[in-house]
Amino acid sequence: MKNINLNKPIITLQKEKEVKDFLTDLCTPSEIKALNERWNVAQLLYKEQLPYRDIAEKLKTSTTTVTRVARFLLNEPYQGYQTILKRIS
Repeated sequence: MKNINLNKPIITLQKEKEVKDFLTDLCTPSEIKALNERWNVAQLLYKEQLPYRDIAEKLKTSTTTVTRVARFLLNEPYQGYQTILKRIS
């Protein structure tokens, strides 16, 4: 079987349960927790524009995580967070 980039199967998912089930199969509980944590950080940075330290305290995460998410949200060219956040706002 030929290797398939992970993007292709993800775009075939049609329902929230399918996404949840796929991620549960693909990721460890710790990885899912980390993904959720990053997503929560991105939402707070985007919507509330709180200081990094306040976000870290509010979500009980590290300022390193907040800084990393902020870099991808605000400075990197990929704009994955921005695309989704704009779409769901």
